[in-house]
Amino acid sequence: MPSQPDESSSVATAEPGATPDPIDGFHAVIPAGGAGTRLWPLSRAGRPKFLLDLTGSGRTLLQATVDRLAPLTGDGNVLVVTGERHAEAVAEQLPGLGGANVLAEPSPRDSMAAIGLAAAVLLERHGDDVVLGSFAADHVIAGAEAFQRAVREAVVAARAGYVVTIGIAATGPSTAFGYVRAGAGLDLADAPSVRLAAGFTEKPDAETAAAYLATGEYRWNAGMFVVRAAVLLDHLRAQLPALHDGLREIAAAWDAPARDEVLARVWPGLTRIAIDHAIAEPVAAAGGVAVVPGDFDWDDVGDFASLAGLVPPGFASDAGDGDGPTLGDAAAVLRSGSPGAFVVTADGRTVSVVGVPDAVVVDTPDAVLVTTRAHAQDVKAAVDAWRDRGRDDLL
Repeated sequence: MPSQPDESSSVATAEPGATPDPIDGFHAVIPAGGAGTRLWPLSRAGRPKFLLDLTGSGRTLLQATVDRLAPLTGDGNVLVVTGERHAEAVAEQLPGLGGANVLAEPSPRDSMAAIGLAAAVLLERHGDDVVLGSFAADHVIAGAEAFQRAVREAVVAARAGYVVTIGIAATGPSTAFGYVRAGAGLDLADAPSVRLAAGFTEKPDAETAAAYLATGEYRWNAGMFVVRAAVLLDHLRAQLPALHDGLREIAAAWDAPARDEVLARVWPGLTRIAIDHAIAEPVAAAGGVAVVPGDFDWDDVGDFASLAGLVPPGFASDAGDGDGPTLGDAAAVLRSGSPGAFVVTADGRTVSVVGVPDAVVVDTPDAVLVTTRAHAQDVKAAVDAWRDRGRDDLL
């Protein structure tokens, strides 16, 4: 069972006004996968959303994730787990990362295999005391100080033996996210906000989500996990021993000449499962998961309605609709009777939106998408339909 940490496990805190030091022994793991199909045709299988600058910041979502973690990890303590198809692009975007810190998967096996591989490699390289934090490559977070504070508390709880998730303060009863319920406090001296996780619920209906939020006990589960690598792998051995054994075999060969042979032989047979189902849910039921509140702005950029809220207003139209979110050349966009229309431009082509409030128009060189914010979640259906027609060139 998790236990109270001794004083040596505490995370150092900085004096007021000082820059906090990186967390000793802490490594960030960034799973960078998926095609972001609800952001098609911007996001494609060969150029998924984490490799794109979707907010106009000048940094891709992946680069922004590494920037956000840098004050916590210091130099060299970030691993990115991505597909072989994207490994070169990841290395190009993160030239300071180093090739040894890009772990390329031969094929997608979901988040447990990705995070478990990173945990096993870290254990081989750094020993039993290493703590990892897993953070998706394609999320947008505002509020650096609150984010760092949450991670630092999570590390304290991880060193006490818990699997720790960061629960996001919900802004409404969304049915698009899972929920984590906070239970009793854990009385950790250096992590006063951490509570026991009483359970997880995956994407409830709207009525249930509203009831959850009314209790004040539930937060969104953003899929951020902090845990000692050895603890994570011990849980995996108990829950899915074959997956554990396969990942440990691969990790033992990762920095050796046998890597390619072992990877080709073992990886295709690994169980495909999310870490939420493999670890978080069963371990929470046994009292081994903690939750720390994340009181910062968070968005998983799950569709164009979400993205529209993250893009700054663009060029004011002549029709009195005011500014609207534009990604690209805002001066090339005209809105008439279309307040709230979100437009993505390409190649300098002008786009006029007339009489369609809350429209979404995405213009790329080889594909155009026209929908509305209300139907943004349905974009995946268009991707599936083009795939069924054999148009893999569009995907």
